Amino acid sequence: MPETSFEPRVVGFLCNWCSYAGANLAGTSRIQYAPNIRIVRVPCSGRVDPLFVVKAFQAGADGVMVLGCHPGDCHYRDGNYYTRRRFTLMHAFLTFLGIDERRLKIDWVSAAEGRRFAEVVTEFTEQLSQMGPLSTQASVQVSAGGDQIRETVSL
Repeated sequence: MPETSFEPRVVGFLCNWCSYAGANLAGTSRIQYAPNIRIVRVPCSGRVDPLFVVKAFQAGADGVMVLGCHPGDCHYRDGNYYTRRRFTLMHAFLTFLGIDERRLKIDWVSAAEGRRFAEVVTEFTEQLSQMGPLSTQASVQVSAGGDQIRETVSL
């Protein structure tokens, strides 16, 4: 049986004002990047609810990216600061769910950084390719009164 190469599925939540414009610049400039990303355009990275990330993993994504404006350049003033704080906690939550925190990438790409957008997407896709597919069964350990309870949860 021939061995097939793994192609990760990536969901990208991109800020309308910066990251989405950076992706558009990469496309119009014909800069090559991994075609594995499916883009969801959001008004601001601060509007990305952590449940969107969990739902993306549940729907079969191997990795999720949240890309926004550089700190200090947010169209809505503080949106990317909220994103940075919210997703610092999200990494810990993913670890609790049994999902490697490296499967969630938070980064900043401006509208003029088409080449940077391509690099970030390609680098993340290569990292996911090395990690392999995300298991749809995550193992969660809960400690209750000194006893260890092992439970398998379906994402």
